[in-house]
Amino acid sequence: MSYLNSTRLHFAGQFQANVSTVNNDPGHFDNATFIPSYQEMQGPNFDPANGWFNPEGDAAFRLLGCRVTSAWLPTGPVTNDPILQFLVADSDTRVCAKLVDLDSEQQLVSEIWGLQVRITDAQGNTLLHGDYDPAPFIDIWDRAIGSSSGGDVDAGAMYQSVLRNLWWGDVSASPFLMALQSAAADGLLSIKFNVDSLNLDFTSDDFMCGRIVGTIGPASATEPVHMVMGRQFMAIASPPSPKINFFFPAGGINFMVGVVSEADGCIYLDLGNALSTTKGGGLSDLGDLTLGVYDPLASPGNPAGSVVPLGIVPSQGPTGYASDPTWYTRTAGIVVLPLTAAPLQAVSQAPLLLYVESATPPILISEWNTGSFVRADKFVFRLSPGDPSVEIAVYASQWGQPLAGATINFVTDASQLQPSNNISNDVPPVAVPLSALHFNPNAVTNAQGVATLNIKASNPGTPRYFNKGQDYGLDGQVYGIRPAFANSQFSGPVNQWNFISFLVWSAFDVSDPATWDDLQPIFQQYANLYPVMNRFLNLGDYDSVVANAGLLALAFSLDVGNANSMPVTRDLSPAKRRAILNWLKNPLPGAKRVPQPAERSAARPAAVAGERPSFGDHMPKGGKAAAAARRLVLTNPH
Repeated sequence: MSYLNSTRLHFAGQFQANVSTVNNDPGHFDNATFIPSYQEMQGPNFDPANGWFNPEGDAAFRLLGCRVTSAWLPTGPVTNDPILQFLVADSDTRVCAKLVDLDSEQQLVSEIWGLQVRITDAQGNTLLHGDYDPAPFIDIWDRAIGSSSGGDVDAGAMYQSVLRNLWWGDVSASPFLMALQSAAADGLLSIKFNVDSLNLDFTSDDFMCGRIVGTIGPASATEPVHMVMGRQFMAIASPPSPKINFFFPAGGINFMVGVVSEADGCIYLDLGNALSTTKGGGLSDLGDLTLGVYDPLASPGNPAGSVVPLGIVPSQGPTGYASDPTWYTRTAGIVVLPLTAAPLQAVSQAPLLLYVESATPPILISEWNTGSFVRADKFVFRLSPGDPSVEIAVYASQWGQPLAGATINFVTDASQLQPSNNISNDVPPVAVPLSALHFNPNAVTNAQGVATLNIKASNPGTPRYFNKGQDYGLDGQVYGIRPAFANSQFSGPVNQWNFISFLVWSAFDVSDPATWDDLQPIFQQYANLYPVMNRFLNLGDYDSVVANAGLLALAFSLDVGNANSMPVTRDLSPAKRRAILNWLKNPLPGAKRVPQPAERSAARPAAVAGERPSFGDHMPKGGKAAAAARRLVLTNPH
């Protein structure tokens, strides 16, 4: 049970992702060479790089003007229910959520923290709210084809999670909400949304806003939180090209999932992040999409190995996905195709595929021929040296059902991480030392199809500090681990985004009692990287910090799941957080003199020709596209 359910609603509107971009560049983490201009907007074509395209960002993530566009019950579409006039909003009683990168060298799993989702009536009165489990995006791709914008503007991605701690108001006036409440017997709702069309024009009122389209349905406590245990359609990457920032499928359709429901006699397909868009944001006309199943055996009228059509998703007509401008916002890309008993039997152990008849070049996507799939449910983690071992659930499935008794290998894979430095050639390395990660190399799935990765971290040291560790840099180290079937018969197309990301913090020992000298470099780094804070206080200045010690102690003591938690980036290690909190109780001054900005500017190494990384003829416009261009898989052919 998930958002792919007969009881569900769809919503559409805008999101705001007002991230700060100063901390996108690892070179900005060097306190010794940081200069004030790094907090200014970048120049044309990244020259100068400065603070990229939004240095004043406050990390806010908001839902803007989102309305319920349709609702569904087992009996069909809802046509006479106040739910159709309701809104989907974020909290009206707490600060807005935060959008957080794991690390400057792993920017492609940005998580939403502290989000509360509400359903309200047209006047804004809350009828339901729930807390969104922090989750990163996945399956980012170059969605807007034919666009001349490039970079993040053309990207699309998806988020999936659950809403917990549900609170229900008086929903008796809405039969749909009453049915949704009844279906959410485990106290959980499933939520999935697609984001695209981010506006990077800083002169626009919609700067750092984009389109959001999503679905909410019931969730089960026995199922994964951030993925659907269903039929996994696997895209194959197009050959590398300067025009591809993230990923573009050779078959023209991005990774997607379906659920075959015998109880409902249908298959639910989620095309929400699978179909490309035009320059104007409408869905591209790929032609009529046919869902079919491979028939491995000869049957009347069908030779062995042929494809048996099961249903069609029309592109044109009154409800065509390409011709109807409301189709995407009304459906969030969810398609329901009825299946009779015979097709249900046929698809139970045969690959499904979605294709356009006689398209040249072929437009298609399919399951792997064994129907097998493996993925970690939660795939972003922060670890401290000496913490207890973390257990990570990795789900294996076949034909949409749990696959028991399968051996899953766990292998380090740093290919999608993004080492960089736009300030100098001192590029902090990623995924070293590997000795800081301790984990089991394989595990066998249980009856629920779950294999457990047990991982423990030791101190990685400071491999990403500048000037051989004498100055400050990026704390800890980032790693990737990819799960895969040990049995080659289950192996198939690899989703490049399907791996687990880790930030392992460095150990941090401080004198007792600590002084400002011990902690000023930490505060200074945040003063450098988040200039929006300068409106309230100077984190690099002792007097300013002491004057605000009470508020800082509150912000640093909050749970990281709280949207008011400081720092907003969630990249401060628990050890450093504890040291700061202890010092704030007795803020002893230090004796060292901190270099002034003019001195740091003079100490900055002189730029030389060719110092910045080369991106060839295609210059990224910053943000995720710039990060993606630096992935090791692209920069290291070996």
